[in-house]
Amino acid sequence: MSAEKKQAVIEMIDVHKSFGSQQVLRGIDLSVTEGTTTVIVGASGQGKSIILKHMLGLIRPDRGKVLVLGQDMARIGGRKLKEIRSNFGVLFQNAALLDSLTVFDNVALPLRERTKASEKEIREQVEERLALMGLEGSEMKHPAQLSGGMQKRVGLARALIMNPRVVFFDEPTTGLDVRKSNEIYRLFHKTQAYFKYTSVIVSHDVPKIFKLADYVALLADGVIQGCMTPEEFQLSGKPLIRSFVIETMGSIYSSEGEERQKHETL
Repeated sequence: MSAEKKQAVIEMIDVHKSFGSQQVLRGIDLSVTEGTTTVIVGASGQGKSIILKHMLGLIRPDRGKVLVLGQDMARIGGRKLKEIRSNFGVLFQNAALLDSLTVFDNVALPLRERTKASEKEIREQVEERLALMGLEGSEMKHPAQLSGGMQKRVGLARALIMNPRVVFFDEPTTGLDVRKSNEIYRLFHKTQAYFKYTSVIVSHDVPKIFKLADYVALLADGVIQGCMTPEEFQLSGKPLIRSFVIETMGSIYSSEGEERQKHETL
């Protein structure tokens, strides 16, 4: 099934948000298609994480709609909101692990808090996720005993323990060197292929993050300037997108496009 024929699991429609006198979002329109990876990029302080918080139902828009799995996140609460969130996995910047718990107990926590699974079932599921992350033998370690890259892996194992439909990543490679960042990206690709989840990634790691993306959305001046495939994004003639690409990636992509056009006219 093509991406165009799949349904949107998240839709933001004309979303506005201000904090005091500061208007951060000025009419966000964004659609996230089932089974795809959408990467939200933009300069620091533009409000990328604010978009994630709207999708998670942590904050509500001043105006507009945030539809997640068909539900308007601004109009639900209590049990219904909890039910929608049960479809989510989240990997935060710092992995947000509990220092007092072992690796095993950090990953098992959502199962223990939100399901009636037996300890035998929990052990099987946790061990499967840790094996997928290459963390066999780390079950009894504490977060402080792990490298930054290993902590991210544990955070990803916990984010996936409930088999979520949607996984949110907020600057997932912050603090990692290039090699460890690439390892984490490979894990994202591997786990998405395995679990078939939809992912939304907020990242500054351009252009490496483009290798994961089905769609790239640029947030600038409080609106989404465009949401398109990585190739379309890199070759876009829209002024703000073109400026972002040149600033973060240089002019190589526009040059390739110009070269292609040159050959086509010969």
